[in-house]
Amino acid sequence: MTARDDCGRRTVVVGVGNEFRRDDGAGPAVIARLRALQPRDESLSGVTLAVSDGEPGRLIELWAGAGLAVVIDAVRDSAMPPGHTRQLTAGALAGLAEAAASSHGIGLGATVELARALGRLPARLTVLAVAGREFGYGTGLSAEVAAAVADLAERVREGVR
Repeated sequence: MTARDDCGRRTVVVGVGNEFRRDDGAGPAVIARLRALQPRDESLSGVTLAVSDGEPGRLIELWAGAGLAVVIDAVRDSAMPPGHTRQLTAGALAGLAEAAASSHGIGLGATVELARALGRLPARLTVLAVAGREFGYGTGLSAEVAAAVADLAERVREGVR
Protein backbone atom coordinates (compact mmCIF):
# COMPACT_ATOMS: atom_id res chain seq x y z
CA MET A 1 0.00 0.00 0.00
CA THR A 2 1.26 3.46 -0.90
CA ALA A 3 0.14 6.76 0.60
CA ARG A 4 -1.84 8.73 -1.97
CA ASP A 5 -2.80 12.37 -2.30
CA ASP A 6 -6.34 13.54 -3.10
CA CYS A 7 -5.79 12.71 -6.78
CA GLY A 8 -4.55 9.18 -6.05
CA ARG A 9 -0.87 9.89 -6.60
CA ARG A 10 1.84 8.55 -4.31
CA THR A 11 3.75 10.41 -1.61
CA VAL A 12 7.53 10.21 -1.52
CA VAL A 13 10.02 11.58 1.02
CA VAL A 14 13.64 11.81 -0.11
CA GLY A 15 16.63 12.44 2.13
CA VAL A 16 19.38 13.92 -0.03
CA GLY A 17 22.96 13.70 1.07
CA ASN A 18 26.05 11.71 1.87
CA GLU A 19 26.42 10.31 5.37
CA PHE A 20 30.22 10.29 4.91
CA ARG A 21 30.33 14.10 4.54
CA ARG A 22 29.27 15.01 8.08
CA ASP A 23 26.24 17.38 8.04
CA ASP A 24 25.47 16.44 4.45
CA GLY A 25 24.10 13.24 6.03
CA ALA A 26 21.13 15.12 7.56
CA GLY A 27 18.69 13.99 4.85
CA PRO A 28 19.60 10.30 5.18
CA ALA A 29 19.46 10.64 9.00
CA VAL A 30 15.88 11.93 8.80
CA ILE A 31 14.93 9.03 6.51
CA ALA A 32 16.50 6.54 8.96
CA ARG A 33 14.41 8.04 11.77
CA LEU A 34 11.22 7.91 9.67
CA ARG A 35 11.93 4.29 8.66
CA ALA A 36 12.21 3.37 12.34
CA LEU A 37 8.82 5.03 13.00
CA GLN A 38 7.04 3.83 9.86
CA PRO A 39 5.89 0.35 11.01
CA ARG A 40 3.88 1.79 13.90
CA ASP A 41 3.03 5.27 12.58
CA GLU A 42 -0.17 5.47 10.54
CA SER A 43 0.77 8.87 9.08
CA LEU A 44 3.73 7.18 7.35
CA SER A 45 1.81 4.14 6.16
CA GLY A 46 2.55 3.61 2.50
CA VAL A 47 4.81 6.65 2.18
CA THR A 48 7.84 5.91 0.02
CA LEU A 49 11.00 6.77 1.97
CA ALA A 50 14.16 7.05 -0.10
CA VAL A 51 17.75 8.29 0.11
CA SER A 52 19.44 10.01 -2.82
CA ASP A 53 22.94 11.28 -3.43
CA GLY A 54 21.37 14.27 -5.19
CA GLU A 55 22.29 13.26 -8.72
CA PRO A 56 19.59 15.03 -10.76
CA GLY A 57 18.43 12.09 -12.89
CA ARG A 58 18.00 9.76 -9.93
CA LEU A 59 16.30 12.44 -7.82
CA ILE A 60 13.87 13.33 -10.60
CA GLU A 61 13.07 9.65 -11.10
CA LEU A 62 12.22 9.27 -7.41
CA TRP A 63 9.67 12.10 -7.39
CA ALA A 64 8.28 11.89 -10.94
CA GLY A 65 4.53 11.27 -10.88
CA ALA A 66 4.23 11.83 -7.14
CA GLY A 67 1.36 13.85 -5.75
CA LEU A 68 3.61 15.08 -2.96
CA ALA A 69 7.38 14.95 -2.70
CA VAL A 70 9.22 16.13 0.39
CA VAL A 71 12.98 16.57 0.04
CA ILE A 72 15.24 16.98 3.07
CA ASP A 73 18.68 18.39 2.33
CA ALA A 74 21.54 20.05 4.20
CA VAL A 75 22.61 23.37 2.74
CA ARG A 76 25.53 25.75 3.04
CA ASP A 77 23.95 29.05 3.98
CA SER A 78 25.95 31.64 5.88
CA ALA A 79 22.72 33.58 6.56
CA MET A 80 21.29 30.73 8.65
CA PRO A 81 22.89 29.39 11.84
CA PRO A 82 23.81 25.69 11.81
CA GLY A 83 20.80 23.50 12.57
CA HIS A 84 18.31 26.17 11.48
CA THR A 85 15.68 24.84 9.08
CA ARG A 86 13.74 26.47 6.31
CA GLN A 87 10.83 25.18 4.24
CA LEU A 88 10.79 25.98 0.53
CA THR A 89 8.45 25.23 -2.36
CA ALA A 90 9.40 24.47 -5.96
CA GLY A 91 8.60 28.08 -6.85
CA ALA A 92 10.99 29.42 -4.21
CA LEU A 93 13.77 27.22 -5.59
CA ALA A 94 13.53 28.74 -9.08
CA GLY A 95 15.88 31.57 -8.11
CA LEU A 96 18.42 29.10 -6.79
CA ALA A 97 18.99 27.43 -10.15
CA GLU A 98 22.41 29.07 -10.54
CA ALA A 99 23.31 29.23 -6.85
CA ALA A 100 25.45 26.60 -5.17
CA ALA A 101 22.90 25.90 -2.45
CA SER A 102 23.94 22.29 -2.13
CA SER A 103 27.07 20.23 -1.77
CA HIS A 104 25.99 18.09 -4.74
CA GLY A 105 27.13 18.44 -8.36
CA ILE A 106 24.38 20.89 -9.23
CA GLY A 107 22.09 22.55 -6.76
CA LEU A 108 18.56 21.50 -5.99
CA GLY A 109 17.24 24.63 -7.71
CA ALA A 110 18.81 23.56 -11.00
CA THR A 111 17.41 20.05 -10.55
CA VAL A 112 13.91 21.48 -10.04
CA GLU A 113 14.26 23.59 -13.18
CA LEU A 114 15.42 20.54 -15.15
CA ALA A 115 12.46 18.51 -13.86
CA ARG A 116 10.11 21.37 -14.78
CA ALA A 117 11.52 21.50 -18.33
CA LEU A 118 11.08 17.73 -18.66
CA GLY A 119 7.56 17.76 -17.21
CA ARG A 120 8.72 15.53 -14.32
CA LEU A 121 7.99 17.67 -11.25
CA PRO A 122 5.68 16.17 -8.63
CA ALA A 123 2.29 17.85 -8.20
CA ARG A 124 3.62 19.42 -4.97
CA LEU A 125 7.24 19.69 -3.92
CA THR A 126 8.36 20.79 -0.48
CA VAL A 127 12.00 21.13 0.50
CA LEU A 128 13.09 21.10 4.12
CA ALA A 129 16.56 22.63 4.16
CA VAL A 130 18.77 22.49 7.22
CA ALA A 131 21.85 24.67 7.51
CA GLY A 132 24.95 22.59 8.04
CA ARG A 133 28.24 23.50 9.66
CA GLU A 134 30.57 20.59 8.85
CA PHE A 135 30.77 19.19 5.29
CA GLY A 136 34.23 17.62 5.40
CA TYR A 137 34.94 13.92 5.19
CA GLY A 138 33.80 11.85 8.13
CA THR A 139 30.69 10.50 9.75
CA GLY A 140 28.43 12.02 12.35
CA LEU A 141 26.37 15.17 12.26
CA SER A 142 27.36 18.35 14.09
CA ALA A 143 25.46 18.82 17.34
CA GLU A 144 23.26 21.54 15.81
CA VAL A 145 22.22 19.45 12.82
CA ALA A 146 21.76 16.30 14.89
CA ALA A 147 19.38 18.25 17.14
CA ALA A 148 17.35 19.29 14.07
CA VAL A 149 16.78 15.72 12.82
CA ALA A 150 13.89 14.93 15.20
CA ASP A 151 12.16 18.22 14.36
CA LEU A 152 12.55 17.59 10.63
CA ALA A 153 11.12 14.08 10.99
CA GLU A 154 8.12 15.49 12.87
CA ARG A 155 7.56 18.14 10.21
CA VAL A 156 7.57 15.41 7.55
CA ARG A 157 5.05 13.35 9.56
CA GLU A 158 2.75 16.37 9.86
CA GLY A 159 3.16 17.27 6.19
CA VAL A 160 2.25 13.86 4.80
CA ARG A 161 -0.91 13.41 6.88
